[in-house]
Amino acid sequence: MENKSTPVSDCYKSISSLSTGIFKDNGSKFLAFAYPVSSEEQIKPIIQQLKKEYFDARHHCYAYRIGHTGAIWRMNDDGEPSSTAGRPIYGQLLSAGLSDILVVVVRYFGGIKLGVPGLIRAYKSSTADALANATIVEKIATEPFRIIFDYQQMNAIMKRLKDMSLTPSEQQFDLSCSLKVDVRLNSIEKFLEAFDKVEGCRIERVAPLQEEEYSTDSE
Repeated sequence: MENKSTPVSDCYKSISSLSTGIFKDNGSKFLAFAYPVSSEEQIKPIIQQLKKEYFDARHHCYAYRIGHTGAIWRMNDDGEPSSTAGRPIYGQLLSAGLSDILVVVVRYFGGIKLGVPGLIRAYKSSTADALANATIVEKIATEPFRIIFDYQQMNAIMKRLKDMSLTPSEQQFDLSCSLKVDVRLNSIEKFLEAFDKVEGCRIERVAPLQEEEYSTDSE
């Protein structure tokens, strides 16, 4: 019996829009904000805006996961005891199987210390509330490619793009033409085979943002 390779998993879950949650304990209030994000560049402005809006809060702790495997991630305790804030927030993202998401929990101190177990419960519960209020969506992971070809091959190129339901995100038409397309991961092999058959056509991978697995609990 012929062995067939396992298809690449390119589907993952995220949230569609901002959702919020709250948890209260012994006077302390924990406000959770869950945001859909697709790159690390989006993270800092969101946190800065929350710090500006909730300037009188004691802590602004967060965690995020980015990419279809969640390979880009970080957690931050923002002055809380180590692993009592960022880690339980991140743990909820893992439990829910979500990526392309940032959760920030803003804490107002109520005057009574909650202790390590209490803090972990508070950050976990407020995050869980925000995720419970979110609308979950399915996303498709893609990889960008550039198709470089002679103008005479335009019709052949466009036909193959149409056959694979691919829409160029960038295009340049001259004596030498180029198109950029995002191909879902489990269609890459089919895509390369289709365009390999076109004479005078060259395919180049467009270097995506490098995914590095790391974590830190402080700025």
